[in-house]
Amino acid sequence: MKKGDMIMKIGVIAANGKVGRLIVKEALERGIDVTAIVRSANKTEAKKVIQKDIMDLTREDLEGFDVVVDAFGIWDDEKMNLHSVTLNHLADILSGTKTRLLVVGGAGSLYTDQTHTMTISETPDFPKAYLPVANGMGKALEELRKRNDVKWTYISPAAEFDPEGKRTGSYVLAGEEFTVNERGESYISYADYALALVDEAEKGNHIRERISVRK
Repeated sequence: MKKGDMIMKIGVIAANGKVGRLIVKEALERGIDVTAIVRSANKTEAKKVIQKDIMDLTREDLEGFDVVVDAFGIWDDEKMNLHSVTLNHLADILSGTKTRLLVVGGAGSLYTDQTHTMTISETPDFPKAYLPVANGMGKALEELRKRNDVKWTYISPAAEFDPEGKRTGSYVLAGEEFTVNERGESYISYADYALALVDEAEKGNHIRERISVRK
């Protein structure tokens, strides 16, 4: 995809993860110039690679990218603070630049209704096993909301975020509230999420906003 007369350049952090690899694939198929930013050996289809830990990335490493995608995630209950620590680091090194930061977010921080007084992670039926990651990612989002010096967009998936689901080529773009389809389902495959994220990378319509995607 061209940005004006220039090919868009995207860096994908944690590109070796399942969602990261699909974002790389989706972007490459559109003709975007993609760099995989990985801690270990590159497992993606990208030919350009920066091999560094996320906390070792510098302002200079991310210069020249139109968009940086943060696909970092962690499931270790003892390390949930890393969602905030890593996102704050990325915000710091992108501060004041034109580079947009797209964050692969969580669903737990979506609001139950338009009053925005309760998130779905605060409801009685929310699975307790997912509370640590929901709280960790939710805290990172709250800190990100304060960053007026960064062109960020936080993209929450549906409640059922399916790593094995097919790419159907369509999705519903929603906002801060938890929404369901006509069957009462909140579902998105990783592949369709990658599609939505790369669409957002190309369009850039939601600067300093949290959006959500579902089928």
